[in-house]
Amino acid sequence: MLLIYHCTNPECDLRFSLSDKEKKPINCPRCKNPFSITQVPHDTIQAKEISIKKKHRTIEVLLDNIRSTLNVGSIFRTADGAGISKLHICGITPTPDHPKMIKTGLGAEWSVPWDYHPNGLKLAQIEKQKGTILICLEIGPNSKSLFDAPLLKITNPLLLVVGNEVTGVDPDIASLCDETLHIPMSGYKKSLNVSVAFGIVAYQLMFALS
Repeated sequence: MLLIYHCTNPECDLRFSLSDKEKKPINCPRCKNPFSITQVPHDTIQAKEISIKKKHRTIEVLLDNIRSTLNVGSIFRTADGAGISKLHICGITPTPDHPKMIKTGLGAEWSVPWDYHPNGLKLAQIEKQKGTILICLEIGPNSKSLFDAPLLKITNPLLLVVGNEVTGVDPDIASLCDETLHIPMSGYKKSLNVSVAFGIVAYQLMFALS
């Protein structure tokens, strides 16, 4: 059941919805007046099966010293939706057993395969020797726009490297990468939140370029 809360004070007019399983407010948090409450039948939204073109790639992700648990949880949720094969958690990146992960992972932290490596560089070196194509998500003098990168014909497994929110990807890992990609920015800021950037790149690599 969905509950629609509407403040009875017309000057406030706050309106929002809650599930009947959530904690119910007594008065309006803005003006402290009582609510009018409307009950609306509401079934849990079920994701329908959508036919998509066959994926031609296996994509894994190396999370290089991501410091925010919330960002990592969000990355897990996006990885689940995009069909990422595995997340390699490296260095100080929080693992799914962190109690705050559930806030943004919402269960996806247990649906996406993952492992932990204290040294991301060693993992990158191993993957390079296996013939994996390493893709670095980083803006720099030699980086290419995600939307201009010549990746259409690549069928090798890909390893997408996503770096620290402040310092970026470890330079020694970046030097091993076959391509360095950035997301074009048209505003004042020169970069996006790491979990948002990951989502854009993951879907572009998995579907638009497959």
